[in-house]
Amino acid sequence: MNNSKFSPISLTQNADYFNVHGRIPYGMTNDYKFRAVLQSNNKVLKGLICALLHFTEDEIISVEITNPIVLGETVKNKEFRLDINVNLNNCTLLNLEMQLANQLNWKNRSVMYLCRSFDHLNHGQDYGEAKPVIHIGILDYSLFPDCPEFYSSYKLINIKNHRKYSDNLTLNVLDLSHIELAAKEDKRYHIHKWAMLFKATTWEEVKMIAEQNEYLIEASKTMFQMSADELIRKRCRDREEYYQDLRNYERAIAEKERQCEQLTTENDQLRAEIARLKKQ
Repeated sequence: MNNSKFSPISLTQNADYFNVHGRIPYGMTNDYKFRAVLQSNNKVLKGLICALLHFTEDEIISVEITNPIVLGETVKNKEFRLDINVNLNNCTLLNLEMQLANQLNWKNRSVMYLCRSFDHLNHGQDYGEAKPVIHIGILDYSLFPDCPEFYSSYKLINIKNHRKYSDNLTLNVLDLSHIELAAKEDKRYHIHKWAMLFKATTWEEVKMIAEQNEYLIEASKTMFQMSADELIRKRCRDREEYYQDLRNYERAIAEKERQCEQLTTENDQLRAEIARLKKQ
């Protein structure tokens, strides 16, 4: 289901795509650009899901975005979520989210989103009708810096014997800052190529990464189509400004915390000196 006003790329646009070069105005780590590309092209969405869930093309019958937005429309609240809710094969609920800034709350936030998605039964429905839920966070930082991993998956398990409690709740994390850690299985399903595409900053990179993969080629052409739309670029710029303000705010807080720690250290030193003088 294509929930956008955008049509497939035309022959003229296709020619323009092969001739374009230089820096990309806004890459796929921009969560609005990420949303625009996946919402406007169902084939790209299907290809990404195939990679992330290790599916073959035949295993995906339908992918429907259940929370579409009007692409290009002005967003008054810059803090609004741009996660993508997908009904996969009408039997699994999938949540995709691109997260550029480390707000130090991802673990609790992702668990909350996962539980909210799983709590979808109407009054009177049997618990057996609950659909499995998968939350996939695409992060540009390491969730666990002491043990980085390119692509990881978490489930409810018995902590003693590691027996799975349920397959209905799954949390996956894709770390774009550690593409070099991609495992053989990640490469087999081209997840590292998708990550490289998300991180690409020039059209030369995009076309080199996408060659010989129909889904990546489709994604790169849709990126070009979205980049050519003035309204999409404005919304991407709004998101960049929001995250820049957020980073400035975080830096200011970090500086205040550093100053507080310094004052605490100085106070401790003064107390120690006073105690020494009193003892003398």
